[in-house]
Amino acid sequence: MQKGRRLPEWLKMQRASGENYSMVKRLVRDNNLHTICSSGNCPNIGECWNAGTATFMILGDICTRTCRFCNTRTGKPFPPDAGEPERLAESIKKLRLSHCVITSVDRDDLADGGSSFWAGVITAVKRINPETTIETLIPDLDGKPENIQRIIDAGPEVISHNIETVERLTPVIRTKAKYGRSIGVIGYISKSNIPAKSGFMLGLGETEDEIYMAMDDLLEAGCRILTIGQYLKPSPLHMDPAEFITPDQFEKYRLIALEKGFTMVESSPLVRSSYHAWKHVLA
Repeated sequence: MQKGRRLPEWLKMQRASGENYSMVKRLVRDNNLHTICSSGNCPNIGECWNAGTATFMILGDICTRTCRFCNTRTGKPFPPDAGEPERLAESIKKLRLSHCVITSVDRDDLADGGSSFWAGVITAVKRINPETTIETLIPDLDGKPENIQRIIDAGPEVISHNIETVERLTPVIRTKAKYGRSIGVIGYISKSNIPAKSGFMLGLGETEDEIYMAMDDLLEAGCRILTIGQYLKPSPLHMDPAEFITPDQFEKYRLIALEKGFTMVESSPLVRSSYHAWKHVLA
């Protein structure tokens, strides 16, 4: 996580440990699964894993993009693992999850961005866990409607796609991804009957006006669930935060977002995309 710069008190986290944490860690390892909790150095890993929840990452742990904020490995991914959907579905059953979050690396090496595999995973999870609700946190899939539609047709309860930052900073911290494309993905999702969700980080050098513009762009696209968190440097090789935003400022943004029209907003320094995700099914 953050090294070489003293963190404010509100960003200091407890060491991840505990019986449930160990159980989830073992289950993920034994079933050859991946989680963004580990790959992304999520600050909430201890809290979430001790609650028996995790954000599962499909299609391997090697991404085809090199975004400057992300700790996921970059390179040439392995072919999709045909056994992964069943293993993931069985693991969710063993954890007795009432709600699960599934995400993936970008797979620009696949003709459909991995959307067919995504659909197979959702189908397997629903077949083996018919009472479990699903949030899918998807890549931009090149913004192609047919790719997004495959995931919509599989029927998750929430579909999320993060814009990550404000428009001006998108070329600075994201590779290949485009702000307008991400807004378009949200817009396409919102036209279905599935709630559209998105999120972005603060502390990258954005201005207040840019934050409000991003909120407005998401609302206009039909997004109603929003997450806002502090960017934290996941390794010494990553870019430094421009600033640390105070909890009071995060609360201010939460209230403004609700006033603007979002139905549900998670906004605090340690919030990440899947934080308290089970609540978002009700939005």
